[in-house]
Amino acid sequence: MKAIKNKHILWLILACIAIFFVNLDALYVNIMEARNFTTAREMLDDGNWLLTTLNGEPRYQKPPLPTWITAVSGAIFGLKNIAALRMPAALMGLLLVLTSYLFAVKLTKDKTYAFLACLVMATSFYVVSASRDGNWDIFTHAFMMVGIWQLYLFFTSEDKKYQRALLAAVFFGFSFMSKGPVSLYALLLPFLISLGIVYRYKNIKKRILPLILFILVALVISGWWHWYTYTYDPETVAAITQKETSNWTGYNVRPFYYYWSFFTQSGVWTLIAFIGLLYPYLKDRVFNKQAYRFTLLWTLLSLVLLSVIPEKKSRYLLPVLIPLALNTGFYIEYLFRRFSEIKDKRETWPVYFNFGLIAFIGVVFPIAGYLFLKDQLAGKWIWFILLSISLFGIGIYIIRNLLRKQIKGVFYATILFIAAIICFGMPLAKTLTVNPGFKSMAELPRWQTETGLEVYEMTYFTPELIWAYGKPIKVLRKEGTVGIPEEDSFAVLVSRDDVELFKRTFKDYDTRLITRYDMNPKGEEDRSHKPRLYRDLYVVSANR
Repeated sequence: MKAIKNKHILWLILACIAIFFVNLDALYVNIMEARNFTTAREMLDDGNWLLTTLNGEPRYQKPPLPTWITAVSGAIFGLKNIAALRMPAALMGLLLVLTSYLFAVKLTKDKTYAFLACLVMATSFYVVSASRDGNWDIFTHAFMMVGIWQLYLFFTSEDKKYQRALLAAVFFGFSFMSKGPVSLYALLLPFLISLGIVYRYKNIKKRILPLILFILVALVISGWWHWYTYTYDPETVAAITQKETSNWTGYNVRPFYYYWSFFTQSGVWTLIAFIGLLYPYLKDRVFNKQAYRFTLLWTLLSLVLLSVIPEKKSRYLLPVLIPLALNTGFYIEYLFRRFSEIKDKRETWPVYFNFGLIAFIGVVFPIAGYLFLKDQLAGKWIWFILLSISLFGIGIYIIRNLLRKQIKGVFYATILFIAAIICFGMPLAKTLTVNPGFKSMAELPRWQTETGLEVYEMTYFTPELIWAYGKPIKVLRKEGTVGIPEEDSFAVLVSRDDVELFKRTFKDYDTRLITRYDMNPKGEEDRSHKPRLYRDLYVVSANR
């Protein structure tokens, strides 16, 4: 344990590498990634670095900083290298964890607490998911966390005020250039309110000029791209802004209490995180009551602010998991100090249940996993064996340490449990792809080369299909009107919902069904099979 105590940064880096970076190409590209990666590809192919596009159409909904970073990674390592395209997000996850550690050390002056809290953060479900996924949520919150760290130093110390204000402004701007005001609202605002309530803002007059510098620099970095797009494409910006604004109140609307189970998104820490929120129980057990009150208030305010927005998605909870991990760290630290002495079963049984369940999953996995995956393990047996051995061994180790009330071993084994799943389990992910009709749109360009025919999309494009295809596809129906191609013979991709429209539009043409491109992981008989992920390819020829 001494080796761990003296090298927290190194161990956090190693943990993040194992959890965020390994097997980054194991999963198929999802819809958000397809949008982002396609925009990055069109930056490189078409030079659309400022007036960004998706399938050749303007895409100004999201600022471009993460897309620029991803495009650079793609240019260096190849646009077909999915791991390279996801690597910037993994780097942002690493930045988030390391910055949170430095912040937590300053907040509490306790490196052990900071280390434990940041291991919880690095293994929380949505943090892991966001750091392994090419979406821009992890960018905006990681950059903002650097700004928050610098702002905390700015408000609580008397030296380097201008330097810290400037750094905070730069990373605030980077956050805004990643996903607009999302992190400002969900992470920074509750932080500032909590800091003011718990710690009070002191000597604020001495900080007025650096604060003005902060505001000016933050505004310039945050706003220049928005000014540019509005100046050079005002009509499109206005239309997109109106649509995005209406989404906040009319799209994916959920009740106020939709996020109340937010602690479950921490994954293996669900019960532990929930107990960490029980202020009456924990307030006299933590080593730093003031800091505990601060992280608790920060977590709850972030939750409330997100809850008042009508549009809700579970992945929007990512900013809440950051202070939640810091808050959970206080409970973990308490268990490290006192668990072996606790006699009250009301205190011990939640710990036994939480970690005992993890141990149980590890012990039964070799049998349960085999029964579930046995028909799909061809060529993957080595990964299944490695995963089974590691999870079984970790499960036994957790049980052994639980019986001895050695919570340190239990905690670190849980971190290894998550790492083992990523390292040995992720290569098994594609064994769950059992669609006998799977056919990627990546095969379409070869058919085009053989036939020499132009390909069109009937009414709308699906991001995953466009990404697999490799270049933009012209859409025939725009603003309610279907345009007829000038060629005598061409191909059209038709979704299930557009078959009737296709037949009416080309009733005077010869049409011939060629094949179906189906990129669903599961077959048509499965409920998860989505019509938007397949297209029927027709050849259309004019009657002469």
